Amino acid sequence: MIRSTAVFLAAIIVLTGIFFSAQAFAEEAVPALNYSGDFLSRSTLTGDWGSARNDLAKKGVTFDINLTQTGMSVVSGGKNQGWEYAGRGNLTLKVDTQKLGLWPGGFLTVEVEGNYNRTINDDTGSISVVNTNQVWPTAGKQELNIPNVTFTQFLSPYFGVILGKLDTTMGDANEFAHGKGDTQFFNVAFNVDPAVGLTTPYSNLTAGVLILPTKDPNEAIMDFLVFDSNGQANRSGFDTAFEGNITYAFEGRVRTNFFGMTGHQLLGATYSTKDFTSLSQNSSVLLKDIIQHVPLEIAKEDSSWSVYYNFDQYLYEPKKGQGIGVFGKFGATDGKANPIHHFYSIGIGGKGAIPGRPLDQFGIGYYYMDLSHPKLTGIISEKFLRDEYGVEAYYNFAITPWMKLTPDIQIIRPAKSNLSVSSGFPPVINKASIDTATVLGLRLQVIF
Repeated sequence: MIRSTAVFLAAIIVLTGIFFSAQAFAEEAVPALNYSGDFLSRSTLTGDWGSARNDLAKKGVTFDINLTQTGMSVVSGGKNQGWEYAGRGNLTLKVDTQKLGLWPGGFLTVEVEGNYNRTINDDTGSISVVNTNQVWPTAGKQELNIPNVTFTQFLSPYFGVILGKLDTTMGDANEFAHGKGDTQFFNVAFNVDPAVGLTTPYSNLTAGVLILPTKDPNEAIMDFLVFDSNGQANRSGFDTAFEGNITYAFEGRVRTNFFGMTGHQLLGATYSTKDFTSLSQNSSVLLKDIIQHVPLEIAKEDSSWSVYYNFDQYLYEPKKGQGIGVFGKFGATDGKANPIHHFYSIGIGGKGAIPGRPLDQFGIGYYYMDLSHPKLTGIISEKFLRDEYGVEAYYNFAITPWMKLTPDIQIIRPAKSNLSVSSGFPPVINKASIDTATVLGLRLQVIF
């Protein structure tokens, strides 16, 4: 059984890189970047490195380096209040084998990133973290990791394969609400669909295929992926790759032209064969295990699934890729192991909407989480969460093309409660709702 699973996974690996391969193709099939220019107008702080950077880019080798710093505070409500400073650095190497003079259709991507200092994500009481920039590469840890080492090979203009350790945040793309919290919204609810998080680790060994129905990944793209459900950014993943904990994923995105303006529609789904802790536990069994000093009998779910959808649509687009539009996201899960049963978000976004400010961005969004509440049954019967919702507004001000300053405000009615357990038998669980949190943030991104 283990061998057949390994063979099947290997076969899928040969077939599964398509979506992210097309993304790589879309990014690389453009004229070579130009890093030249004067200090205030060039694209990066460090420029062209004495023409070496431009020469490397012409040969298909690019280095993208940036540092994102955030100062944030829960100024009212929440669990704790006070300012915290944190940051995350990222370096991405990309190699185009054809431009390098080797063979056509090959693309190598290597990403190194690390974060430092304390985030306020635990201070709000919310499930949706307010500072996406501090979730990766490893939430709650100050580490330097390599979350992405992937090689994509196109076998035709319509088809490619991908192998390697993949950064899955490249999925769920959206014109106005996507990323790692370094350019658009701070809150993870607007950057990636949180309903997918349980079945889709951030960094994992992946194999897949990518399909380009029209040859142009900007017009339409589909991917079929198979990856390790136990993947983590701080380990290679080969130790768990063939344990049978596999996630199967599909995603398709198509460009639309409603009202004669740019838009996109995206649909995706995931299914994981991993065993997950069930949200429902029998307190009588747990207490019996504790009293008798035997291993706890934790109820499990033998799989989990999610489906997700998003759209973006310009309503005012005086220039392609610049203007004002709307976006929306939806996610649904089985609700048995994943506390996020349904997820919704909607908002307004803008890029270069103000004359003379082509690099500025802004967004206003609202999200709602319909939660499957973790609960105990039996002697103790209790629910621990409530539905969560919040709003966020930001404005990304481009001081220069390589330095961007973003003030941000979030108001969140958190899902979590403050819990205390009384002595005695059976114990009594007391809970008190956490007040609505108001969060202020300031972000500075520097592109080197």
